[in-house]
Parts: sequence; C-alpha cells; structure tokens
Amino acid sequence: MSRILFALLLFVCAAAARAAPDAALVRQLADADSDVKIAAIRELARSADPGALRILRAMSEDGLALAGERVLIVDGGKVFDAATGAPVEGAENAEPVTVNNRIRGELAGALAALQLFDPDPAARLESAQRLQSRPGAGMAPLIARALERESDARIKALLALAHAQVRLADADPAVRLAAVRALSGSSSPAVKNLLLPLTGQSGQSGESDSRVRYAAISAVKAIEGRLARAETIGRVFSGLSLGSILLLGALGLAITYGVMGIINMAHGELLMVGAYSAYAMQSFFRSHFPNAIDWYLPAAIPLAFFSAALIGVIMERTVIRWLYGRALETLLATWGLSLILIQSARALFGAQNVEVANPGWMSGGIEPIANLPLPWNRVIIIGFALCVLLLMWLLMNRTRLGMFVRAVTQNRAMAACVGVPTARVDTLAFALGAGVAGLGGLALSQISNVGPDMGQGYIVDAFMVVVLGGVGQLAGAAWAALGLGVVTKLLEGWSGAVIAKIAVLVFIIVFIQKRPQGLFALKGRAVD
Repeated sequence: MSRILFALLLFVCAAAARAAPDAALVRQLADADSDVKIAAIRELARSADPGALRILRAMSEDGLALAGERVLIVDGGKVFDAATGAPVEGAENAEPVTVNNRIRGELAGALAALQLFDPDPAARLESAQRLQSRPGAGMAPLIARALERESDARIKALLALAHAQVRLADADPAVRLAAVRALSGSSSPAVKNLLLPLTGQSGQSGESDSRVRYAAISAVKAIEGRLARAETIGRVFSGLSLGSILLLGALGLAITYGVMGIINMAHGELLMVGAYSAYAMQSFFRSHFPNAIDWYLPAAIPLAFFSAALIGVIMERTVIRWLYGRALETLLATWGLSLILIQSARALFGAQNVEVANPGWMSGGIEPIANLPLPWNRVIIIGFALCVLLLMWLLMNRTRLGMFVRAVTQNRAMAACVGVPTARVDTLAFALGAGVAGLGGLALSQISNVGPDMGQGYIVDAFMVVVLGGVGQLAGAAWAALGLGVVTKLLEGWSGAVIAKIAVLVFIIVFIQKRPQGLFALKGRAVD
C-alpha cells in the first residue's frame, strides 16, 4: 500500500512539474528587450499550458512584476510566484513589467490562441473570431493543434481561415498558394487587406511566385464581390426599414386624403405625438416600474395610437370639418395646426431632443451572412409595420367601417344617398389615420431622435407615397413606401443623399404625368 501511495505521489509531482511553466521562460517576460518578451510569449502560447494562460493574462492586465530574478503576479493585495503559482510574502520592492503596444498585440493573439482549448464552445468561438485579425506567425502550430481537436463546424471554419493567414508567411510557395486558396472563400475586409500586398497592385512589389500572385488577385476579386453583395443587401434592408416608417406615416394619410381629399400638413406632427408617447411611457416606467423598463414599448403602443387619434378627432371637429372642398384653405389651416402642435411639444417637453432608449430585447442584432449585421430594432420595426398593414387591410375589407370608408372614398354623394353617415365616417377615418401615424412615430422613436420638429422631415415623403401608390389604396401605399425606401437607399450609396432625393422627385413627377391615378387606381363606375 505504501508503495502505491509513493508512486501516486511521484505521479502527482511529475504532473505538477509538467504543468508549471519553465521558470527561465517566464523570466524572459520581464526582459528589457521587446523581442525577447515576444519570443517568450509565443513559446508559452505554444505550450497550451493553463499556467501559461494565467501568466499571460496577468501580463496583459499589467499584473506582472519583477523582484530580483523572480517574476511575480500581483493580484490586488496578493502576490504569487508566476512560474509556480505559490503565494509570496515581502515583495514590496517588485517593479512592474513594462508592456508596450507591440507586446499587447502579441499578448492578445496569444491569449486568443490559448483560449482555443477552453471546454466552453462559446469561449472557443470568441477566441477564433479574435484570431481573424492577423494572428501571430508563431501561433501556427497551436492553431493547427486546435484545428485537429475542434468538432464544432463554425469554429473549425474560423480556425481554418486563421491558420491560412498564418501560412501566408511560409517560405514554401506551395504552402502560400494553399493558404491563398483557403482565404479566397472569406468575406472579411481584413482578409482582403491581407491579400492585397500579394497582388502587386497599388505600387507594391507583390508576391514573387506568379502562381501565388495570380491566385491572390483572383481571391481579392472574389472577396470584393461578396463584400459588394453584402453591402447591397444591407442597403436594401435599410431601404425596407425606411420604407416601413414611410408606410406607417402614409397609411393614415392615404385614408384621410382618399376619404376627404384633405391635404393635411399637420400629419407629420401626429408622428411626433406618437414618438413623445413612447418617451412619456418610458419615463413612467422608469419612475414606477424600473424592473420592467424593457416593457415600456409594448405599453406605449395603445397610448401612441389613442393620443394621436384624439388629437386627430379634435383637429377634424374644430377646423377641418368646416373646410371641405377648399383645398388651399385646408392646406394653410393644417399648416397652422402643425405649428401649434410643434410649439405645444416645445412647451411640454422642451426644445431639445429627448432620449428614447431601445429596450434590451431590441438591442444587438443578427448577422445572417458575413459583414451583414441587421440590428434588431430595425428588424422589429419592419415586422411591426407589416402587422399594422395587415390589421388595416382587415379593417378596410372585413368590417362595416371599412366598407363605409371605401364607399365614401369612391363616391361620397352616392354613399350618403344610401344611408352612410358620411360626417361620422370622416371623423372616424381621420381618427384612424391619425392613430396609425402615431404608431409610425412610436416606431420612429426607436431609430431616430425625438424632438418637436421630427415630423417635418417625413410629411413630404408621406405625400409622395400616397400620390405614387394611388389615392385611398393601401396596397399602393405599401408598395410605394417600400419601393421608395429601397430605391432611395440604393441611390444614396451610389450618388449621395441629395442627388438620390432629386432623382426620386424627378421620377415621381414623370410617373404622375404618365399615370395620374398612381400605381393602383380606384375601381368603380364613378370616381371623383
């Protein structure tokens, strides 16, 4: 029994000796020469030793010190021997080890490589992602070892790219050629910048081996094509996001303009009302329900709708009802109402923009393909706009109010003759349109500044959507809003925001001259 215990003790001691990093190598980390430090960092990283991870992490956090010939780890009020991990007493005169930017870069790569052996797949994935930005040349054996052991397909693909980047510096042209071919499947701008010097473009000498150079040229073109495709998809997504806001703003305008023929210049301020409703609900939750602050936005949906609808009813009952059939007077009156609403917002909330923060569940985003991040707030806004569009379609096509609204839109006089209460329909339609605009302002508050003047920038675009889509046509408004949003963003990427806006306006002018009824014309025996 004593022999077994003695053998077990020897095994444990031998294992501990193997686990402890070489003291001479650790001492090199405190050398005055940066090259010596970097060589020691690479050697420790290649060992894949847990003790090496502890030492290098302490060094990256400025926790390494030198006392005589012994390197120490200073962790708060405790001091340990870096090589053995044993506690140390009386190290007051220890001098901190200097770490410059060059060494910090090497430490970052070494720590990322050592983390490739972590049992947690999330830690290994994070490490593999960090290694995509120019891993150190000395990391090749360690990355190769991690690549052999890795079972996760996503992490394995990232490690293969990192290993290929390291092999670009190999002396063998065949190895460099294989590395270039492996990197040609990447979609990273960093990999493109890594391969550009090999192509001989931009006045650089380029790769000496012609096969490697031509392969690098082909790889750069392939990467540029994928980057351009991701950029185009990103612009289309931004256009859909913009189109969703225009859709929410134009839906209500399409109803009121189609039913009453009112040019409501105060419609943009109804967007502002919805945005300030979100701000008010956020302030209420911060004061009374701080633990549920992430749910202020769903609670603000009915507040934004009904507050904007109430203001719409007041506008229609007090001013607009008396101006039917007088387009110029209506335009001037609603412009005056917009100024009143702007000044009211300034009096209540101040002239400066207010902060409306995204809830936690709308933060971050997804990346369906490389270099194409899609923020959650914009994804959710697109979905929200489509839900509102669906509800509006059901209301207009499956309810009695919707039937009345469509009847008044097509022929007001005939609808009144068959018993449709046109005055009440006007009020309800205006309230409905104003409420939808309030929902648009609620969505806009999640991606834009909230201030008294925020609605001014969307009223013209909303009218363009209504005219282009067809008066009173929800389908036309939807297609026009999404189409204008996408086209605007695509043109902005090619020619800038000003030229894009001019081009869109010119297109609409030409289109309306050729097709005055818009994309979707009203159908009926008589259309006023």
